[in-house]
Amino acid sequence: MKEPMMKLHLLPLPALAIAAVIAAPAQAQEGTSQEVIVVSAQRANQTEVIAGGTLGVLGAKDALDVPFVVRTFDESLILNQQPLTLGEVLENDPSIRTTYAFGNAAEQFVIRGFPLYGDDIGMNGLYGISPRQLIAPELYSGVQVLNGANAFLNGAAPGGTGIGGNVSLQLKRAGDSPLTRVTASYLSDSHFGGSADIARRFGENDQFGVRVNGAYRSGDVAVNDEFRRTIVGGASFDWTTDNLRVTLDGAYQRYEVNHLRPQVVIGNGAIPEVPEADLNYGPSFARTELQDIFGLARIEYDVADNAMLYVSGGALDGNEEGTYAGITITDAETGAGTIGPSIIPARINNEAVEAGLRVKLGETVTHEINFGGNINWQQFRTAFDFRAGYDTNLYDPVDAPISPVSTFASGDVDDPKLNSRSVQLSAFASDTIGFWNDRILLTGGLRLQEITQKNYDVVTGDFTGRLSTSAITPVVGLVVKPTERISLFANRIEGLQPGARAPVSGIDPDNPGSGELPVTNGGQALAPARSVQYEVGGKIGLDRVQASLALFTIEQPSSYLAIDPDVPGQLRFGRYGEQRNRGIELFFTVQPTDGLRLIAGGSVVDAKLKRTPGGVNEGNDALGVPDYTLNANVEWDVPFVPGFTLTGRAIHTGEQAANVTNTSYLDDWTTLDLGARYVLAAGGAPITLRFGVDNVTDERFWSSSYSAFASGDTARLLQGRPRTFRGSVSVDF
Repeated sequence: MKEPMMKLHLLPLPALAIAAVIAAPAQAQEGTSQEVIVVSAQRANQTEVIAGGTLGVLGAKDALDVPFVVRTFDESLILNQQPLTLGEVLENDPSIRTTYAFGNAAEQFVIRGFPLYGDDIGMNGLYGISPRQLIAPELYSGVQVLNGANAFLNGAAPGGTGIGGNVSLQLKRAGDSPLTRVTASYLSDSHFGGSADIARRFGENDQFGVRVNGAYRSGDVAVNDEFRRTIVGGASFDWTTDNLRVTLDGAYQRYEVNHLRPQVVIGNGAIPEVPEADLNYGPSFARTELQDIFGLARIEYDVADNAMLYVSGGALDGNEEGTYAGITITDAETGAGTIGPSIIPARINNEAVEAGLRVKLGETVTHEINFGGNINWQQFRTAFDFRAGYDTNLYDPVDAPISPVSTFASGDVDDPKLNSRSVQLSAFASDTIGFWNDRILLTGGLRLQEITQKNYDVVTGDFTGRLSTSAITPVVGLVVKPTERISLFANRIEGLQPGARAPVSGIDPDNPGSGELPVTNGGQALAPARSVQYEVGGKIGLDRVQASLALFTIEQPSSYLAIDPDVPGQLRFGRYGEQRNRGIELFFTVQPTDGLRLIAGGSVVDAKLKRTPGGVNEGNDALGVPDYTLNANVEWDVPFVPGFTLTGRAIHTGEQAANVTNTSYLDDWTTLDLGARYVLAAGGAPITLRFGVDNVTDERFWSSSYSAFASGDTARLLQGRPRTFRGSVSVDF
């Protein structure tokens, strides 16, 4: 029993492309052959979003057949947009906004108003295998977005996030056709790169597949003097017979960021005017170096025509070195502030294994039964050294060397010791019952999860405490399909969070001007917590239209920093009340006419604080959650210029609270991106030229005020990127 295939009802191909390919005679003249190459390459370059994905234990599914909202941005989008990071891919999703986490360049995503850390990005169905701070997109054939709680489908995310949604990466595989592609790219100001992607199949029946790809990029980006370098390489091997499928993947990623423009910490609800779009107010000594080696293997065996056994496993070894420097504003009107340096290394060692059985039974009434289990091990080593800061100004930055004076340190930054170790075990079982030729699908399932977290002293390495808990996270979902191409759905599903790890420092919500303060339980994990989601909606899957509409409500316990009543001058990370998010989401792809494609959507989220201690801020808007978001992405194949495509994208984000007291809000903002692609043929090979301009009008805006650790009147503002020029050339041999 092969893994169920997604029914990909993609946008139809232009009639010109179909006619050109079918009508091309074997004895075609050179001009006609060149036209066929151009039309075929232009068709292959169309940016697509697949309505479906792989839903954890349920396997690969068409979106119409599941009671959840799921979509996949395929590698054509990555190739066309040449994004530097995963966050730039997810900018195309109207339900997601990107910010930074941990006070450095680590990307953090906000889905349905809740955070998703890089730690909790899935890869080929497993947690803990993807790089945790920055992810280079070149290695992946698809980026899947599943909106909503998903603890049953994927297990509890090890970093304690993902309650509002999950992102999963799909590594590249060799397809049916040979591939040899070389790409050169440019990003303003002076960031150049190149990549290669090669795929072949071997054997009498093409049972062996190999795909090797890699990329190198280096140079300054559009923010003044911000330097980034990326090196990635990966190899995928697969072997397929009638009843056995084996895959093996290995990859390497190195990411460097120097002179990062950091988030801006504010206090007392005072929001400073946005600086010049390309101004860099971070110190030149700030740097991040990330190195990750990771690999996965999977075996699927069809024990019968209707039953499949599978086992998969993976491991990650990560090494992070960083000298960080945040800026805290002390006077919002003048821009006066302080730079707070810190040195924080990290070592990450993760392993994951999953095994299961999928069986299909019945004819009149069908059953798809899944059961199995998984285990995830994680080790985290760290130390920290906070240095004396210095005065600066947001609009007239002062650059000074890092101070040799430590103000607060713990552990050995040259040889960090064990900080935490966690083990997550789970066993799952589900049954999807089909009635009326599978036009009614009822899914019920249970996952028993046990989470054990051990904490250690980073100075001595001594064991300091243990948290262990178990929980059953159920799911109930219903799909009703009045027609084959329309489905209505509803679900109740829970999220389970391993306790979030406390930061080692933070800002006093009552006295932001005091700068970074130590956290008494820094590095320690809280007890696990449970969240609940209810969702209803509908989907359409026609030839020219794919659409989904969902209404949801999610309740999650809140965690943030507050003054430690037992230790003067220090903070404590804990749970205080809950956050309740209600909203509506719309996403669609449509082709109103041949050659014109639109990907668009939006969301409205009402995020409120509930059950707050002493009723303080009860009913207020949650920090950093936009009240609405809108996206529109359009492509037009210009009919009178063969091979030429115009592109455009608009992103709009509504107001968002800049403090939990709701005395200040960030303004809404809009950016416009424009571009073009042109395909030509040379020597029988298609060449694709791409050019784009992001933020064409060079808007100055605060893009996000989200911070997982902020409270009171404190927030971390992230400034949006300035106008950026992109260009690339791809040759397919």
